Amino acid sequence: MKKETEQTKDMKILVINAGSSSLKYQLFDMNGEKVIAKGNCEMIGLDGSVISYKRNGKEDKFPGAKNHEEAITKILNILIDKEIGVIESFKEISAVGHRVVMGGSKFKESVLITEKVIKEVEELSALAPLHNPANALGIRACKKVMPKTPMVAIFDTAFHQTMPEIAYMYGIKYEDYKKYNLRRFGMHGTSHRYVVEELAKVLKKDKSKVKAITCHLGNGSSITAIENGQSVDTSMGLTPLQGLVMGTRSGDIDPTLVEFLCNKKNMTVSECMMYLNKECGLLGISGKTSDMRAVRGFADKGDARSKLALDMLSYSARKYVGQYLAVLNGADAIVFTGGIGENRNEMREQIIENMENLGIILDKKKNDNFKRGEIELISSKKSKIKIYVIPTDEELMMARDTKDLVSKK
Repeated sequence: MKKETEQTKDMKILVINAGSSSLKYQLFDMNGEKVIAKGNCEMIGLDGSVISYKRNGKEDKFPGAKNHEEAITKILNILIDKEIGVIESFKEISAVGHRVVMGGSKFKESVLITEKVIKEVEELSALAPLHNPANALGIRACKKVMPKTPMVAIFDTAFHQTMPEIAYMYGIKYEDYKKYNLRRFGMHGTSHRYVVEELAKVLKKDKSKVKAITCHLGNGSSITAIENGQSVDTSMGLTPLQGLVMGTRSGDIDPTLVEFLCNKKNMTVSECMMYLNKECGLLGISGKTSDMRAVRGFADKGDARSKLALDMLSYSARKYVGQYLAVLNGADAIVFTGGIGENRNEMREQIIENMENLGIILDKKKNDNFKRGEIELISSKKSKIKIYVIPTDEELMMARDTKDLVSKK
């Protein structure tokens, strides 16, 4: 491992997550790994576009941008503003880390960005049409504004490249798998990797010896089986549509359902995919909303469909936990993270209930009274498998990767 110098220690790293109409950012001072500013440019190219800017407990809002390049330029100008800025010039930003959703089989780890890398990200857009084009757009916009600043791509799929063939392959013709690269890639890899590293610290184990099930639960959710600190299976597949019931995604379905829906609803396959991604899950089952808090509120007031939606979500998660216990032959711990995993004690309880015979016993009092934002052990002393809540920090993981790669240049 390269020894940390004063120069690398004092690095300031800008982390960017570019969506089709948004651009989230965080500026880290790697001396202490502190966030010194963060925000989001929302509704890029639309009326009402706005930039939020948070620092030192204060928040300001500014007019937004008509494109990603303008968004980057405005954000950088805010960061160096003489009155409200947190740095004096762009030169203080040592490097920029960019989130990229799909890395396919090409990228097994984070990489320094070159023109070749950008083109490969764009070529992978067929596997992530809603994400990779926006990710590439954000990278190109940033490189145009900061051409001399080193940049790093951090891939959501990279962590899952350690899965064996039996886990990532589908039961299709082998020739088609090879020709079209049709396989399970998984998502949320940066989050799963972060909580595994934090779990290793808590367990006082080397990461290479950790065996766990990590549950990233949010509007998009995935569960991963971890063996020897590596991903060996994960619930999301070729795309983020596979796996658990989610906010607006259906999760696992019989593929024949696509043909049936297309015929009955007179939809194209593409329209059906949009339907399964955007109109199903909690939203489609409840008929009300995809927001977990709101669905819970409706369920508590007696709405049967909202209760069904929550029960289906927890049931699908419990099935994956059970599957992965079998794959791993036990585990050191089950970890909950993500917006739902960290903040919804009742959902954690629903997922874990009736697992006593598997050696998994929740401490209801600890689960109900844990401190948000803290790493908490919420399992009973009688539980053979520990249960933790570990807040994720994907942006910090991205900043660390960026720092490490740039330091090795």
